[in-house]
Amino acid sequence: MSLQGKTVLVTGGSRGIGRAVCVRLAGMGAYIYCNYVSNPAAAEETLELVRAAGGDGEAVAFDVADVEQVQAAIKQIGTDRGTLDVLVNNAGITRDGLVARMKESDWDAVLDTNLKGAFFCAKAASRLMMKQRWGRIINITSVIGFAGNAGQVNYAAAKAGMVGVTKSMAREFASRNITVNGVAPGYIVTDMTSELSEDIQDKIKGEIPLSRLGSPEDVAGAVAYLAGNDGSYVTGQVLHVNGGMYM
Repeated sequence: MSLQGKTVLVTGGSRGIGRAVCVRLAGMGAYIYCNYVSNPAAAEETLELVRAAGGDGEAVAFDVADVEQVQAAIKQIGTDRGTLDVLVNNAGITRDGLVARMKESDWDAVLDTNLKGAFFCAKAASRLMMKQRWGRIINITSVIGFAGNAGQVNYAAAKAGMVGVTKSMAREFASRNITVNGVAPGYIVTDMTSELSEDIQDKIKGEIPLSRLGSPEDVAGAVAYLAGNDGSYVTGQVLHVNGGMYM
């Protein structure tokens, strides 16, 4: 499970699942690039945890929905490190609303960040990975992309789209020894779920066979498996981390 000497980029790494992934992969020896958009203090908190785990890294600011920012940032990583070995497409937003009331701008914002952003990052990262004939691309999708959810048609569409992206890229990149996989979290204790009332959280727990919400570390463990050598013969797959909520 070692990633000693590997360079990792985690988008949306300043909090929640992204932060847990940064810390877990740093503990495996990777050099971490923690991407953020607007909160450098949160990114620095992540890096403090990375260093406490025995790793090292730096923050990198760019908007995954902006192709020019993505290309410039990943090109710079390649220049500075000579490599980019693992990309974790974790950045995501929500703009919830019922279909009848959803604004086009809310649809576009979620698809642009959650789906198009993952495509932009994977496209840029794959150029470096193909040259070295080794790479891992891990897309964080969601149980919502499989089961759907009222009020989240834009989020569900984006996360379901990531599954198709994952499978297609896995076929394209396999000959260059690049694996592409997804991880689909269920309800995880993050800033998003903390906004739910206790009653709603209790109702959700009642629908989960393991009777609890997951932790960001639960998801990070799945990412670690796919990023390391133990997952080297796994590609085009989505690993569900949802406590049995969706089977």
